[in-house]
Amino acid sequence: MSKLGHLGARLIRGEVGYDFIGKRKIWYGISILITITAIVGLAVRGLNMGIEFEGGAVFTTPKTSVSAGTAERSAEAASGHDAIVQELGTGGLRIQISGVDTAKSDQIKTELAKDLNVPEAKINADLVGPSWGETIANKAWTGLIVFMILVVIYLAIAFEWRMAVAALVALIHDITITVGIYALVGFEVTTGTIIGLLTILGYSLYDTVVVFDSLKEGTKDITKQTRYTYSEIANRSINGTLVRSINTTIVALLPVAGLLFIGGGFLGAGMLNDISLSLFVGLAAGAYSSIFIATPLVADLKERDPQIKALKKRVLAKRASAAAKGESVEAPAPQGDDFDDDTSDDETATAVVGPRHQPASRGRGRGRPSGKRR
Repeated sequence: MSKLGHLGARLIRGEVGYDFIGKRKIWYGISILITITAIVGLAVRGLNMGIEFEGGAVFTTPKTSVSAGTAERSAEAASGHDAIVQELGTGGLRIQISGVDTAKSDQIKTELAKDLNVPEAKINADLVGPSWGETIANKAWTGLIVFMILVVIYLAIAFEWRMAVAALVALIHDITITVGIYALVGFEVTTGTIIGLLTILGYSLYDTVVVFDSLKEGTKDITKQTRYTYSEIANRSINGTLVRSINTTIVALLPVAGLLFIGGGFLGAGMLNDISLSLFVGLAAGAYSSIFIATPLVADLKERDPQIKALKKRVLAKRASAAAKGESVEAPAPQGDDFDDDTSDDETATAVVGPRHQPASRGRGRGRPSGKRR
């Protein structure tokens, strides 16, 4: 078995783990800092909206010896607007200029033909009106709102309202960070970006629901026992699905990274950046929020419930009593129906973060006797 597989098995059995819940304030602070940075970037720099949303013209030229840089300068001089130029596999150029109407596009086409030394009749011009982009944007917002409402309703029914709230916060967290990154790096926002955003929401939700399902199963009838607190079970649920989350995230990020860094960066296929950046940032943010935000937030909300508060007091009181008697307070994390075994010798045990320890012997009548028989 590989080291990672061995670690995953030990995490699932509760033999090792990391205290995600206990250190949740650190993760909250990191998320708040990243979110504030994203919001500031969005407020200061704004989004570089693509031609689909602002309207404009796209000129496609036949094969030419003029470089993309020269064509970009010519297009900006002719239009007075920023231009995006991409080299095509045919040897021609794709020149995109936002904020251009029909009358202006004819003038730009004439000047481009002269500067690029190609026949004007062979330059294809496609115009996009801003009303079309506005329609697309409105539909995207409508789809996003409907998606959020359905998510909250489903999670509230399948799990509980606290999990629905936590999942919603995690989704908003992912969207804010992704949009903020677009503002900071200045990548163009196109319909591909919208598709990428909706895709990562589904992935992030899937990752979160897996942890929630483990948490729901682990906390079934939790108030009928006095061995573990809700936060301890929540911590175990995260650790139990941690390796799976890491594996699926890495596998999902590898092809997206290829599109972003190799296709969009090294090979210069800039159109790939529209969707690949949103996927790359969103997948990473989704995995982070599922582990460090959603479940810790559920634990925070649940610990305010009167029954869970009372349970925590009983658990801590029993442990304090056991410690005062010199009894062991360490044991493996709960497994399935361990809640029902409240009268066992290890009833004062607590879920541990770290290696598992065996409880000490409590007398000659229990366990293996020490020393020789007389």
